[in-house]
Amino acid sequence: MHPNPVYHTASRAENMAFAAERAFGVLTVAVDGAPLLSHVPFVLLEDVVDLHLVRSNPIARALGQPLQAVIAVSGPDSYVSPDWYGIDDQVPTWNYVAVHLSGTLELRPQEELRDVLDRLSARFEDRLRPKLPWTADKMDAQALERMMRMIVPCRLRIEAVDGTWKLSQNKPDAVRERAAGQMRGFGIGAEVADLAGLMLGAKKAP
Repeated sequence: MHPNPVYHTASRAENMAFAAERAFGVLTVAVDGAPLLSHVPFVLLEDVVDLHLVRSNPIARALGQPLQAVIAVSGPDSYVSPDWYGIDDQVPTWNYVAVHLSGTLELRPQEELRDVLDRLSARFEDRLRPKLPWTADKMDAQALERMMRMIVPCRLRIEAVDGTWKLSQNKPDAVRERAAGQMRGFGIGAEVADLAGLMLGAKKAP
């Protein structure tokens, strides 16, 4: 997370809504001083994140007891050329949106797994309409049972939320808008058009 407070003005609700919409992030824990990471889709509801891990995942193996964990959720990002500002004495940087959900990660009872999987698939299948949603009921029951034995349900109980929305808020409005226009056409990163739109809507830091 960038330390400058001007990039941390989003409310908890805004950060949570962003994470819920993305619904995919990097889960990190530390075990015996070593970091473990896993890329996971998830469902966020209020102060709880439900997800699943392959049973052989090192994080799942370490969950004999609850662990402190963070899910880092990344959004649009792009390189920003100093030339795009149209003012002198600028340096290259990178604009981005990221939210960190910190809390306690725990295993859940195996009988909760089907509900976690159903809610997760429904979350994404709904975005594919008018396609009829896929459901686990389409699978052979024995095949589904075999697959479910390979994964475990987990829950992160959120204790802290931090979001960085680095959108050139430290620049005058006209300068930031000029950079956003250049980014829309020439940005290097992920979802640069979305990032440019966020920059245009950002307020200059006081």
